[in-house]
Amino acid sequence: QVQLVESGGGLVQPGGSLRLSCAASGSILGINVMGWYRQPPGKQRELVATITAGGSTKYADSVKGRFTISRDNAKNTVYLQMNSLKPEDTAVYYCNAGVLVVGGLTLKDYWGQGTQVTVSS
Repeated sequence: QVQLVESGGGLVQPGGSLRLSCAASGSILGINVMGWYRQPPGKQRELVATITAGGSTKYADSVKGRFTISRDNAKNTVYLQMNSLKPEDTAVYYCNAGVLVVGGLTLKDYWGQGTQVTVSS
């Protein structure tokens, strides 16, 4: 019914940058909060950043000042600009969205398939 497709992951050296994108498609009436989460190797999934439809943002302390989340409401797309990347940023990054589908009464949570980000020299 709704799909989230991520792109932009890859291998980057410490100090480098990457930009992740996540596009939502399907029977979408509206999207509330969109966000990025990550799961480092051997660890639990954790919040990276979220953004509301109005543009209010929240960041994990570990990425503040280095990562920037943004969204294009017309395209149902959320972005994550990652600068000054560190080896500890290595993880699978997942997109998340709270979606009101056509004909639905409540928001439902959807997740992307994940994209690998590896920071290594």
